[in-house]
Amino acid sequence: MAESSNTITHADGRVELRAPEQLAGSPLYNADLAPVAVARRTWATWDYAALWISMAHCIPTYTLAAGMIDSGMSWWQALGTILLGNLIVLVPILLNSHAGTKYGIPFPVFARAAYGTRGSNLPALMRALVACGWFGINAWIGGAALQRFFVSLAPGWQDLLGTLHGYPVTQWVSFLAFWALNIVVIYRGMELIRRLERWAAPFVLVMTAILLVWAIRRADGLGPIMARPGTLTAPGALAAVFVPYLTAAIGFWSTLSLNMPDFTRFGRSQREQVIGQAVALPTTMTVFAGMGIMITSATVIIFGRPIADPIELGGMFDNRVIVGVAMFTVVIATLAVNIAANVVSPANDFANAFPRHIDFKRGGLITGVIGIAMLPWELLKNPARYIGVWLVGYSGSLGAVAGVLIVDYWLLRKRTLDLASLYVRDGAYHYRDGYNLAAIAATLIGAAVAFAGIVWEPLRPIYNWSWFVGFGLAGGVYWVLMQGRVPPPPQTRIPDAGIAPPR
Repeated sequence: MAESSNTITHADGRVELRAPEQLAGSPLYNADLAPVAVARRTWATWDYAALWISMAHCIPTYTLAAGMIDSGMSWWQALGTILLGNLIVLVPILLNSHAGTKYGIPFPVFARAAYGTRGSNLPALMRALVACGWFGINAWIGGAALQRFFVSLAPGWQDLLGTLHGYPVTQWVSFLAFWALNIVVIYRGMELIRRLERWAAPFVLVMTAILLVWAIRRADGLGPIMARPGTLTAPGALAAVFVPYLTAAIGFWSTLSLNMPDFTRFGRSQREQVIGQAVALPTTMTVFAGMGIMITSATVIIFGRPIADPIELGGMFDNRVIVGVAMFTVVIATLAVNIAANVVSPANDFANAFPRHIDFKRGGLITGVIGIAMLPWELLKNPARYIGVWLVGYSGSLGAVAGVLIVDYWLLRKRTLDLASLYVRDGAYHYRDGYNLAAIAATLIGAAVAFAGIVWEPLRPIYNWSWFVGFGLAGGVYWVLMQGRVPPPPQTRIPDAGIAPPR
């Protein structure tokens, strides 16, 4: 175990502050953003595997795979696209996870090293707004499942209060009830979230497997299901569909490629978090997507048409007990993914913007309110808008952030940060008034070029590759702009950092 003026470096490489209470007076510090003490870093391999299993087993995964089938891909083309996309996005996920485990810091604090203590609000709020959109989407999906669950218990519930904005009033009630359930979990804290992920992961997998067995039996085996060929046989037809769907598959988890430090900060070791993520993400995402493909294909044989929405499919059973169990499974799956993927990060991100006024709970509540304001029911009405505008669109901007973070931490700083300076105004990451203009410029350039194709048709091919364009361009520009500007980080002496004592 090695020690510096203000940090302790353990034999396994993990670093912690010797006296974190001395930072309590800093405006950049609060309990939720503080580095996790090594003694409290308890997440093991199964915790990370369970996290990814529960997040991958969600309705958007199911419908993404089904959408590829509807676009004309064969089952193996769709599965291959999803597997490739997840293997690609796993790379930035693991690269950005390293700092979380080594220093015990969340994503917005990690971003301070590259963007500056104030500039980190740019990537943090970019990530937060995407998470708010996803929170709203999953809350609407969970509310729809809860609505079906209530109808299975009391059929008259559906039309009890009439309609509003094209939906039954009771569906709006179910939506708000599911939204409130998310907020309750948020206010119980990270330990309940960990327990929820551990329990939800195997439960959802088992229940989906039971549904798959039912579909195979009703369709007279796998043969008829897997015999359907792809319809993209014209020259260039497959490539025209493959590229945007690959980008969408990457964009699906490009959010977590930034904020995995929010979870890996609790890791017991680098080895455990790497193994847990590397094994669980690509395998479970592909397996669950495969289940969705086979079940959707089976519905063509069973019902005469493809049913890509498992909520609609679950509601078609005559047995109300089966419908209730199926909808309860969807509710648990959606709650688990929404809390882990779409609350933890923005709650920390909003806290980073206003550390003295917003904590994790308030940040989670803000996420929920903005999620409703983004009208998720309108986004989900149009699959083309959901895939082509939402998933592909934001992937370019988040790819740009990932490019800057990885170049900064792995290539420029060689995985070495001054932990105390991340929490003080005048430390190594102050740059110019708290902003690293090189990182901000690189991010805006990468995101703008990646996004240009949505407004200018000649650049549409670039837009279809938006994550790759944003990642490569922003990372390259940042590398050039930072040449000769990254000195070895000084060891900030906390008592001399100009921090007023807490009152």
